[in-house]
Amino acid sequence: MIFVTGGTGFLGRHLIPALCREGHQMRVLTRYPAAHSWLNAYDGVEVVAGDLSDPAVLRAGLAGCSAVIHAGGMFRFWGDEAAFMRTNAEGTRNMLDAATQAGVSRFVHISSIAVIGQPDPTGIIDETHPAAPVDAYQKSKFEGEQQALVAFRDAGLPVVVLRPGAFYGPLGEYGFNRLFFRDPMRGIIMQVDGGRYIIFPAYIADVVQGVTLALTRGHAGEVYNICGDWISHREAFDIVCEEARLRWPRPPIPGWLGIGASRLLELIAKVTRREPFWPINLRSYVYNNWRVSNQKARDELGFAPTDFREGARRTIAWYRAGKPDQIPELEC
Repeated sequence: MIFVTGGTGFLGRHLIPALCREGHQMRVLTRYPAAHSWLNAYDGVEVVAGDLSDPAVLRAGLAGCSAVIHAGGMFRFWGDEAAFMRTNAEGTRNMLDAATQAGVSRFVHISSIAVIGQPDPTGIIDETHPAAPVDAYQKSKFEGEQQALVAFRDAGLPVVVLRPGAFYGPLGEYGFNRLFFRDPMRGIIMQVDGGRYIIFPAYIADVVQGVTLALTRGHAGEVYNICGDWISHREAFDIVCEEARLRWPRPPIPGWLGIGASRLLELIAKVTRREPFWPINLRSYVYNNWRVSNQKARDELGFAPTDFREGARRTIAWYRAGKPDQIPELEC
């Protein structure tokens, strides 16, 4: 039995059917069971009502479970730091404590490559690259990751930490999907400084692959980057425009103009209390060279990422089909 958090999010929507296909029995934690009746379509899935703030619910849910996949968390480019910490740091601590008490044999913790914050502008980002988180989300994810590694060192919890790249693929509407697929398909291409910066895409099925491999092949106490090969913004937009047959103009946007617009939009957001179109926290992701290495995951897990053009083709097909909830990848 596997206890899964984050099972109703972007990753979870792909992860649950994949685990079902492999014959796993699961308990899936969700705050709103009634809103996720689709879980009932999968044999072997038991829904646990609750969230990461309730240790009693976590302890009860873990009874009889041999493994944990902790994918639950809060991801936005804008928001209150305390809220990020409650979910991504304190919630992770609660999950680790409950798993330690339950004596599970494997704990797969989903962190993020974004914890690096400010990557070396010319170097390669492998798992030894020092982390320097710069925004609330990154800081909270790094705190949660460090707690997981401490639980391994001090309590012997068999933790494997995965650092996925920027999720994209069917069922996604935020982050990379919005910037590189949805916006371009409606005529908005934000190609900053000529598209020279480098991004770290992770096709959603590849993240699922990383999780399932970590369950059986991951080494306790180790960290693995899970993403495709790095690609420049210009190259990514070239591929998306070619595959989607887009002919929109791509005016060059100077970096200083993007930052200035972000600051103005942030001021407006303080009044509207709604996330701005171009939050200032995008700066870390958009204005850096994220040359992320996935070699360790390839060597130790057998990870085989999807080529970006193929992932883009599948993602565009999903958008063009009207963003259906039911796709072949979600079948058990």
